[in-house]
Amino acid sequence: MLSYTVFRTQWGHFAFAGENDTVCRTFLPVADRQAAERGLLLGLGPAAHAIRFDQGFLPDFQEQIVAYFEGQIIDFSIDPAVCIDSVSLFGQKVLRACRAIPFGSTKTYSDLARQVGSPVAARAVGGVMAANPIPLIIPCHRVLRTDGGLGGFSAPGGTAIKQRLLEHEQLVRPRRHEAQLASPLS
Repeated sequence: MLSYTVFRTQWGHFAFAGENDTVCRTFLPVADRQAAERGLLLGLGPAAHAIRFDQGFLPDFQEQIVAYFEGQIIDFSIDPAVCIDSVSLFGQKVLRACRAIPFGSTKTYSDLARQVGSPVAARAVGGVMAANPIPLIIPCHRVLRTDGGLGGFSAPGGTAIKQRLLEHEQLVRPRRHEAQLASPLS
């Protein structure tokens, strides 16, 4: 049975749903808890009728999400497990390639198209990013136009939240690097 939770981060209320230890949908932070819950459930479609609320669902993952929005470098490239079975095979390849983009880095839609063996499919990659069911964990905010422009972003807040996520990751990276430089050599 599907479970979901909604919890507070420094950026607002984040929601996610999944089964066992697998995440199938996320909803980026919004100010209103009920809006986060509604947005998540709406995105689940008919599956939302057979879902239960569980505040303690995947507590370690909840801690990682909170830490990310507090400014910690969190690598979601492997953990948690995600379910993207409802996405086309092409879409699955694109989402896996996107998930591997490191924290603070970006790629273009064309880069991802080439990476999945479809070099002329940049627009199709954009369509996959727009329908990404697991934003942040599959970091579609890290995918830009070839000219460096943001492109679109279908999450609440649109390109403003995409820009904020990118700036957030750029601000965190230098602090981590400076801390490593300041630590004594052993």
